[in-house]
Parts: sequence; structure tokens; C-alpha cells
Amino acid sequence: MKLFSSPTSPYVRKVLVLLRETGQLSDVEMAPAMGTPVDPGTMPRDLNPLGKIPALALDNGQPLYDSRVICRYFDERAKAGLYGAGEATWQLQTLEATADGILDAAILMVYEARIRPEDKQFGGWTEAQWRKISTALDALETLWMGTLTADDLNIGQIAVGCALAYVDFRHADRNWRVGRPNLAAWEAEFAKRDSMLATVPPAG
Repeated sequence: MKLFSSPTSPYVRKVLVLLRETGQLSDVEMAPAMGTPVDPGTMPRDLNPLGKIPALALDNGQPLYDSRVICRYFDERAKAGLYGAGEATWQLQTLEATADGILDAAILMVYEARIRPEDKQFGGWTEAQWRKISTALDALETLWMGTLTADDLNIGQIAVGCALAYVDFRHADRNWRVGRPNLAAWEAEFAKRDSMLATVPPAG
């Protein structure tokens, strides 16, 4: 199998954390890919017509994307149970979707500042994306702590851990921890996992 990835992509990091936690990292060949919304660069468009990563090429040539599909594939392959069973699986997938929504908004903020010409940047758009993140973080603080603090590792924990780390990585000045002591304490512990320490993105 070949995984097209970038070390700074938080969606890729989610997959890599899962691979490490389930002992499957050595089963996957890593293939670097880079690009932006205005320049696809080396993105694997033959695997993912949207030109996004992560994208996984199975041994039989079948493509899988996006990160949620790939994570679900590797969870099933390892019989790891990270998505739970019965009613619990819907809650865990909703939590994963919440984390990915945080990433979607955080990345749009990055693109607004880095890719759009300065004279065309719209501060209101950036703040609207941050409001989405802030609202989601408040929900994590008040509604989701039971799932996040569960003893058994789950996909929600992995997804939220990677999302919070990315907000720190790209938007540290926003100081998301203010007013969210439970979430901040949980993140501080989760970040110590070997899988998280091994996948910290390079600066830049």
C-alpha cells in the first residue's frame, strides 16, 4: 500500500497516529505529495480527483480517500475497534467529524493569509472561520469530555488530538485553551502519547 502524504497535513497526521497505534505503520509505503488550492503540484489526482491528501493506493490499485475513509479502513483491517460498535459508533464518527470541521476552518484561515493576495484578504471571513472553531471547542469542553476521557483509545480522541495540535501549530496566538480547562488538560496528556510525539510536524 502507498500513502500519499505531507508531514504538515493534520489529516495525514490523523492517519499516521492511527497506523502507529494499531501497529500497521510498516505495512504502508509513504509517498510525499505537495500542493495548494491554486497549484495542485504533486498531489495524487489520479487517486483522488479532488487533488487532496491523504490518499491511499491499495495493493490492488483501488484508491481510498479522505482521512475518515482511510482511518476506517485501517481500523477494520486491524480489528482495533477504534470506531466502537452499535450506537457508540455514531457518536465517535460525529466526534471525528467535529474535529475535522475544526481542521477545515483552521486550514481555510491559513489559505486566506498565505495564498490570497493581501489586498483581497477578508478579515470577516477569517473571523467567521474562527467562530466555527471556537464553537466546536466549546462543544468539546461541555459535551464531549466523557468520550475524550474514555479509558479505551477511540477515533474521536485521535481526531481531536490532531485538530487541537494543528490549531496550536498554525494559530497559537488565538490561545484556544482560555476558558476550556478540561479540554486543555486532556490535550496536554494526550499529546504525550508516543504516536503523537512521533508525528509532530516540522516547523514552517
